[in-house]
Parts: sequence; C-alpha cells; structure tokens
Amino acid sequence: MSPYSAAAKQYQQVNVQSSVVDASPHRLVQMLFEGALQRIAEAKGAMLRSDIALRGEKISKAINIVQGLQGSLNDTEGGDLSASLDQLYDYIARRLIEANRQSDPAMLDECGRLLGEIKTAWDGISAGPGV
Repeated sequence: MSPYSAAAKQYQQVNVQSSVVDASPHRLVQMLFEGALQRIAEAKGAMLRSDIALRGEKISKAINIVQGLQGSLNDTEGGDLSASLDQLYDYIARRLIEANRQSDPAMLDECGRLLGEIKTAWDGISAGPGV
C-alpha cells in the first residue's frame, strides 16, 4: 500500500467516525442502510470477479449491519411494523447467507432491492427538530 493510499484510508476512517459522532439517531439509521447497500454492491462485484474471500467478507459485513438494524427495532412502541421489519430483516440475512453459499448475484440484488425500499421509506420520515 502506498503512503498516499494509507493516508487516504486513514482520512476516510476519521471522516466516517466524525460523521457518526455528529449524526442524529435518524441519520445513523440512514448510514446503516447506506453501509449495508454498499457492502451488498461490493459483494456482488467480488462475486462477479470470483473473489470468494472478498465476497464472503462483504456479505458478512452486510449481514452484521442488517442484524444491527434488526436489533435496533423497538418492540414496545413499534407494534406490528416492528414485528414485520424483524421478519423482513431475518429474511434478508438468511438470503444473504444463501447468496454467498450459492454464489447467486440475483439473491444479492433481491436483498439490495428490499433494503433499498426500507431505506426509501426511512428517508421519507422526517427526523424532526433535535432528532
């Protein structure tokens, strides 16, 4: 890795950490969706290049993010919506595992589409003042 690449990577990590520290809870969830979608896209690229190790790494990271979203659901206040999202996140995580096992880019596309739809709905929710 060149010194320039190392510096760029370090800058990116600091920038991400700063974004997280300054983000509202609403924005943090948006960032999780963005991260999961990015990892799925990277996994698909690795899959198409037959890079098995990178594919597994990116899918694993996407699953961890989806599980984080799932763990952040509020069962008490979320009611039926929370239960539905819990089931959907579980489905997405299982499909990601299956996509990795079968090396199936269509399954990754399905997971990306589902997460994208949830993200679009989340983006439409106003964070409100001070949130």
